[in-house]
Amino acid sequence: MRLLKSTVHPDLNELDTSELQYNTFHRKAARGIILNGDNILMLYTERYHDYTLPGGGIDEGEDAIEGLIRELQEETGAQNIRDIREFGIYEEYRPWYKPEHDIMHMLSYCYVCSIDEQLGDTKLEDYEVKNGMKPVWINIYDAIAHNEHTIANSEKKGMSIERETFLLKTIVAELMDKGTAEDGEILFRAAS
Repeated sequence: MRLLKSTVHPDLNELDTSELQYNTFHRKAARGIILNGDNILMLYTERYHDYTLPGGGIDEGEDAIEGLIRELQEETGAQNIRDIREFGIYEEYRPWYKPEHDIMHMLSYCYVCSIDEQLGDTKLEDYEVKNGMKPVWINIYDAIAHNEHTIANSEKKGMSIERETFLLKTIVAELMDKGTAEDGEILFRAAS
């Protein structure tokens, strides 16, 4: 799968990723890109006031596709997940908050897929419920504008919002049917 972007958190600006001298926690995640016209299925998190792609950590013994399907079912109630195809990997190096590791190296495997229109029941974890997480269909341009506003104005924003906003803009650039709107509107809305 192609690498979309590799980022290093600003607190790790001296990090040399080719010669890691750190005790590193490695995490793999699978994330779903589910489009319906200009709308995209996202997770809204009230605590951070942001929109993220549904998905999460790949369990021990799971491959990325199995993890994707499980996470989509749990977080959104997605049914009949199909037509799964690779989109790209987003790589991150972040500070880690537990004493047994210095940093986290995360690879997010992103896939485009289709689901049935009707969502079933979610199986959110306790912390997801406490954070006010819920699946929503939202216009992708509105999600980008919302996340950019949160980045610019929120002191409580989560660490993942830059990844999510980058991914949303990449989805617009590569997957949206540009023939459905005037070119000026697409460029303005994607840039705002």
